[in-house]
Amino acid sequence: MKKNIAIIMGGYSSEVDISLKSGQVVYKNLNRDKYTPYQIHIVKEGWFFVDESKEKFPINKHDFSVHYKGAKITFDCVFNAIHGAPGENGVILAYFDLINLKYTSAPFYQMALTFNKRDTLSILKKYKIPTASSVYINKGETINTKDIVGTVGLPCFVKPNNAGSSFGISKVHTEEDLLPAIEIAYKEDEEILIESFLDGKEVSVGVINYKGNDIVLPITEIVSENDFFDYEAKYLGKSQEITPARLSVEEKHKVETIALKVYKALNMSGFSRAEYILVNGIPHFLEINTVPGLTEESILPQQAKEAGISLPELFDNAITSVF
Repeated sequence: MKKNIAIIMGGYSSEVDISLKSGQVVYKNLNRDKYTPYQIHIVKEGWFFVDESKEKFPINKHDFSVHYKGAKITFDCVFNAIHGAPGENGVILAYFDLINLKYTSAPFYQMALTFNKRDTLSILKKYKIPTASSVYINKGETINTKDIVGTVGLPCFVKPNNAGSSFGISKVHTEEDLLPAIEIAYKEDEEILIESFLDGKEVSVGVINYKGNDIVLPITEIVSENDFFDYEAKYLGKSQEITPARLSVEEKHKVETIALKVYKALNMSGFSRAEYILVNGIPHFLEINTVPGLTEESILPQQAKEAGISLPELFDNAITSVF
């Protein structure tokens, strides 16, 4: 019997449009012989099932069901394609746990932890994972730019602590530019992370649980036309994404080893894609995405393709792994 799959997409953050595209790709590629997929928009205006004619039908939040064409539809599993809140930060997953509905992501705590850049770094430092030097600021705190520069140096990166797709990130070259960059980051989050600039080759590494095993997908090298891998570079074609990455055998081994160690240290499951900078041949962890982009052009699907895993196979594996 076919399983009803609710593909949740949209969200409450600046990543809503990207998430909708990811969700639509999942919808298009799910195997119709095994699944009946439904596009579920989780947006600030409400929760809706959107049918093929784009008509919206409200979701009953009591049990995450929907009435459609005279019948009540319930779901066997939720496919989480929400970048940012409330999917990638774990909030909606706690709700699914309460109503006993299966979902494709890691558990809500792991999602909440990894969405918080500061807390992720604090965990990984205990496992001796190399990272950049960093400073944390909460909105309202007194800011001493001289002390910050003394700790992280220049240039440095100012980032919202809880955000994705490079929204609110600035590369700062002078002490005078720090405060304006912090104000930009505060538009996305009230917690700020400031990190030292790491000069080296940037790579993006997908680690997934595939057919019961944690595997590292072929590594992607990031070559941005901009000052860093910002929104334009990620989504508007201002970068080269080279898969497999141009790494030596030793570099490849080091990246794969650390990527798997990070995945296991954070007790992850499902999809993940993490960024690293190789400094003098040593991979330094930047951040991890637990609901990475899932369009045909996105990095993780590119890596899966290089590994011989099609989108239908990739998405089917995510669902079957939770049963």
